[in-house]
Amino acid sequence: MDEFDHVTRSEAELDSIHDRWIRDRNRGRDDQEDQESWVDEQCGGCRFWIPLAGRVGNDYGACSNARSPFDGRVRFEHDGCDVFVDAGRWVTPEDIA
Repeated sequence: MDEFDHVTRSEAELDSIHDRWIRDRNRGRDDQEDQESWVDEQCGGCRFWIPLAGRVGNDYGACSNARSPFDGRVRFEHDGCDVFVDAGRWVTPEDIA
């Protein structure tokens, strides 16, 4: 049996993952009325954001805010929720290493 490297993903596989996960957004890009109110309150800038490893971590991470309905779930970095807590800057996978 070949050893499976769970970190190495083809572009097509990463695109497929993104297409599946992006459907679970809390906030949609088409919600023009709300965009200005949450542009500075996105998951990637929240103090409870934990980016995933590898290239997928450039767009996705886990929420660790116990007050959030998304606690313990993988989220898109440009999504958000009503219990956002500012980290003071955008959090990247390199910050976790």
